[in-house]
Amino acid sequence: MKAITLTLHTQQPILATSFQGDPNSDVSYSYIPGSMIRGAIIGRYMKQHHLSELDLTNDEVKRLFFDANSTRYLNAYLLSEEKKRTLPLPLSWFKDKDDELNDNSSITVYDFSIDRGDNPETPKSLGEYFWANKGGVVNLYKDKRRINIHNFRDRQKGRSTDNQGELFRYDALDAGQTFQSVILCEDGDAIAIQMLLVTEPNIWFGGSQSAGYGHTKIIYLEILDRWDEIGIPAEDRENDENLSITLLSDTLLRNEGGQHIADPMLIKQAVEEVLNISFPETSNIFAGSTLIGGFNRKWGLPLPQLPALAAGSVMVFEGIEMNESQIKQLEAYGIGERREDGFGRLAVNWLQDEEFTVSLPSSSTSSLPPLTEGSHLLAEQMAQRLLEQKLEQYLKKNVGYFRLDEGISNSQLSRLQSVARQGLPNGDCSLVISLLNNLPSNAKSQFDRTKIGDKSFRQQLDEWLSNPTDWINGIEVRIANIDRKFDDDRAREDKLAEKYTLRLIMAVAKKATKEKK
Repeated sequence: MKAITLTLHTQQPILATSFQGDPNSDVSYSYIPGSMIRGAIIGRYMKQHHLSELDLTNDEVKRLFFDANSTRYLNAYLLSEEKKRTLPLPLSWFKDKDDELNDNSSITVYDFSIDRGDNPETPKSLGEYFWANKGGVVNLYKDKRRINIHNFRDRQKGRSTDNQGELFRYDALDAGQTFQSVILCEDGDAIAIQMLLVTEPNIWFGGSQSAGYGHTKIIYLEILDRWDEIGIPAEDRENDENLSITLLSDTLLRNEGGQHIADPMLIKQAVEEVLNISFPETSNIFAGSTLIGGFNRKWGLPLPQLPALAAGSVMVFEGIEMNESQIKQLEAYGIGERREDGFGRLAVNWLQDEEFTVSLPSSSTSSLPPLTEGSHLLAEQMAQRLLEQKLEQYLKKNVGYFRLDEGISNSQLSRLQSVARQGLPNGDCSLVISLLNNLPSNAKSQFDRTKIGDKSFRQQLDEWLSNPTDWINGIEVRIANIDRKFDDDRAREDKLAEKYTLRLIMAVAKKATKEKK
């Protein structure tokens, strides 16, 4: 197969809407999805052939746009300093929770899929980044965002009315960033796709294109006879003692009942079906889940929301080897559904180092002009509100993961909520700690025997209260030159982590009470 590398430079913000945010906001993915690139090229194909709609019975149309075994449009990820396509961060990478990554220092990162040693003592995930290797050092890249506030307006009157004046927010990929996608196609189709791309360098992606979003330029295009997504030849990765599989994009898989679920064990089944071999049980899993949707311009309707395994998920198998041809076959075609849109990409035996150095690239330093005193104050207020909003969303998401087994009475749950509520205004966790340390024997036994996951409720409460930041991962925002994190100096001063930990305890207790009813 041929590979067409497509380098894109954003001229306007891009709104590639994901399922983050509240109902009055649209939050973009941190990359340009392959489905958007495929849709834009379909639009050019229809214009070039003077078509009002595609003929889905046409062999060329099916092969170019709808057959995942013939053509695949991979996600456009950020381009690194070395002009290489970055890749999502593996979920098996952890740092010490006290290590802070900034422009002037590097940190040590540990890959738990290779070895779970004694270091770090208090591990914490790195957050959402893309990465590329530069001279043995891992450079982390993060997309830049632009937040714009809009209001609904009457299309005929051209202004907002009493019924259409609501405010909403777009959190989009900012202009001035460079991304790279790859289109994998059959040898005979490479020139046809190239001609669709070179006729006009300006191309539009995403939503709200009439409102100043989506304009992108194709700044470089190249057809390659050989291309490897991770830059390591398959012959250098065959027959390892342990087999690791890392997802390079979100992956849609169905269970035996035909339902889409985000179960990492389905990766094992999918790989077995592709290669017609049998795998042992996995020895290590680091997986995440997400929701996948989209918009169908033909229908004028959103696509169904489907659960998927998140990019960066890692599975490890012991005592099984894979040869060069099997690795090439698996990595070339991927697994799961919607592979033509870049889903289901993976790498075999990619991660090899137990620990390594991670830093930010030199170009990550902000070049924005300094803010005036008034603008700086406004940016700080916006960053604070956005940080609290992200923490609110993260709290709601995590409450759904916790379920209490029966064994604790509603009166004890109500008492726990009441004491947590008393400590909430000042982020005072000591009130709940005092309650737990002075429980009567009957109440204490209820907290001890009630399970939440694989721990007792008392044990989980002690962990949350003693280390309020441990359950929160990667919450950070940037407004102009203002960077805010959930555990920065101001957040510690405001006791944000403590306040949201108390709210988590209240929410878990309230949920358990409702489930009993």
